[in-house]
Amino acid sequence: MSTRTATRTAVVTGASSGIGAATARQLAAAGYHVVLTARRKDRIEALAGDLTDAGYEATAHALDVTDRAAVDAFAASLDRCDVLVNNAGGAIGAEPVATGDPADWRTMYEVNVIGTLNVTQALLPALTASGDGTVVVLSSTAGHSAYEGGAGYVAAKNGARVLAETLRLEIVGQPVRVIEIAPGMVKTEEFAKTRFRGDAAKAEKVYEGVAEPLSADDVADTVTWAVTRPSHVNIDLLVVRPRAQASNTKVHREL
Repeated sequence: MSTRTATRTAVVTGASSGIGAATARQLAAAGYHVVLTARRKDRIEALAGDLTDAGYEATAHALDVTDRAAVDAFAASLDRCDVLVNNAGGAIGAEPVATGDPADWRTMYEVNVIGTLNVTQALLPALTASGDGTVVVLSSTAGHSAYEGGAGYVAAKNGARVLAETLRLEIVGQPVRVIEIAPGMVKTEEFAKTRFRGDAAKAEKVYEGVAEPLSADDVADTVTWAVTRPSHVNIDLLVVRPRAQASNTKVHREL
């Protein structure tokens, strides 16, 4: 266990599954006390229990990042915070701009942008007080390049990307790093299925013919690597895609 991370606390939002759960596991293995947050209390409590049984430090806290009062209460309950991984987010729908549901756009913006804003604002004082804080924003390659049928998600992830970029400018000189990790195609158990409103066939079609899309562990490994760089090293932006994906619209499929 690294002496640098032995007593440090990492908060991971959206830790009930996928990238968030994988990141919590890897940060715990790196020596952090991980605080898992998500709306699904049963899942994060089960994961926290598994980590504790394995000898790691982990705590679960049910939290909806779009509920500012709940976020503020959560922040006040923490003794310290050294790392914040803003992972909570997701996509809903793949309709074109002409027929997209504004309610879906609003939901995506609330979770991906306002949720990230809420938790970052609430924990920034503790991150600064730590003397060596790190804010991670899990954006997406969608936040860097538009694609058909993805405008609502693209808009939301653009918001998350700009939040990270602007925060870095505004707090330069303070002891807090701001890291953006932008994954491309990642195959998890829920992301595409949620996007297609539970349609498993449509969700599987996204990855059809792609030999090795990224896994949640691949992204978690990237996050953990960035977080554990020496304090003076800031990974401003790290884009990670599977080898089969050259861009959001150029994917090699073995069909």
